[in-house]
Amino acid sequence: MPTNLLTTWVENYTADLYKWALYKVSNRELAMDLVQDTFLSATEKMDSFKGDSSPKTWLFSILNHKIIDHYRKKVRQTVSVEDQSFSSFFEHDGGWQEQRKPNDWHIDEEENLLDDSEFQQVLKKCLDALPEKWSISVKLKYLMEKDSEEICQELGITPSNFWQIVHRAKLQLRDCVEKNWYN
Repeated sequence: MPTNLLTTWVENYTADLYKWALYKVSNRELAMDLVQDTFLSATEKMDSFKGDSSPKTWLFSILNHKIIDHYRKKVRQTVSVEDQSFSSFFEHDGGWQEQRKPNDWHIDEEENLLDDSEFQQVLKKCLDALPEKWSISVKLKYLMEKDSEEICQELGITPSNFWQIVHRAKLQLRDCVEKNWYN
């Protein structure tokens, strides 16, 4: 890669790449490392850049793969609890010892939050507060249990758009339920 092109890309795209990485990993140092790794990979893979997309799009694609790789590694790491005081709370299989479960976790197995009429009212209020397409998407997916492909056809949206809508809707629903049910 010509040095002047790399310099231009670093100057033009570092801030946007860093903001995205920080948003995704919530750690400044890690975000900086991921952006640096992105530029290193871009340097190594310059021959594969055909110009079908903008350099910024290509760099974001590399960064997104770096972020995914980071989370994959993190998920694969085993967590060891060396503090023996925890062992008195859990069975050998990792489940809670029945007598040590937190008090508010002792719920009758037959009891379900969706059976609570007050909760249903809060949930309905929160669903109605969503933008129309978001609300419809969530209702079709989770209440009517429709297939995602069918929902996309029905609403005339792409699968990636559908999953983005559902993701944003769930975040907004969570906030709404937390404010109106738990508080």
